[in-house]
Amino acid sequence: MYLQASSLSLGNAPVSPSLPSLTVIFAVIIFLDMAIQRSNLASSSSSSTYINGGTRSVSPPPSSLSPNAGTSSAAAHAAQFNPRLILSQIASLQSFHYLVLGLVFQINHVLFATSITIDRIFTSKYLDIWTAMGWIDNAAVLFSSIVGAVMLALIVEKSKKCLDFSVTLFIIHVIFCSIYGGFPSTWDWWIIHIMGMIIMVVLGEYLCSKRELSDIPLLVL
Repeated sequence: MYLQASSLSLGNAPVSPSLPSLTVIFAVIIFLDMAIQRSNLASSSSSSTYINGGTRSVSPPPSSLSPNAGTSSAAAHAAQFNPRLILSQIASLQSFHYLVLGLVFQINHVLFATSITIDRIFTSKYLDIWTAMGWIDNAAVLFSSIVGAVMLALIVEKSKKCLDFSVTLFIIHVIFCSIYGGFPSTWDWWIIHIMGMIIMVVLGEYLCSKRELSDIPLLVL
């Protein structure tokens, strides 16, 4: 099929990456973030094992009834709050969101002959809840939210954090849209994206809770 060069341009800029190129960039970011997450998890688990079960101690035990209480609580707090891990998880979820949107929009081009443009990701001109063509892009946004819920179960793994990460993804997306094409001002954009955020939160919490329950060992009588 024939593609106009203007459909692959970023707004009105003369030189800018096309949607397929942007998809590849987000894929690279995802792989880098996953590598960072693995290194952070490995370092945090090794440090907690060293503190709690190691043969040596970094500092003398505190003068309390439980000598390891202070170090254990400090290790638990450090494991819960890891800025590098949190930032890499946010970057991974955001990159997965745009990666899925980019792939779906390219599939829609083959199936429905829609244009390939980054405007479909960062503007509200193609989202319309009252037309059939609008629901092609609406379905892409909702599908990316379903994939985002699966990514929450794989990357975040905690049901109590699904709301925080989903809202963070939504806020960052609003910021990117505002920088690219102005603040979203149509009801269609807000309805679809809020629906997607709700789907991501509810389904993500369900999948994370299922995974958390599966990790609990059962007592065999």
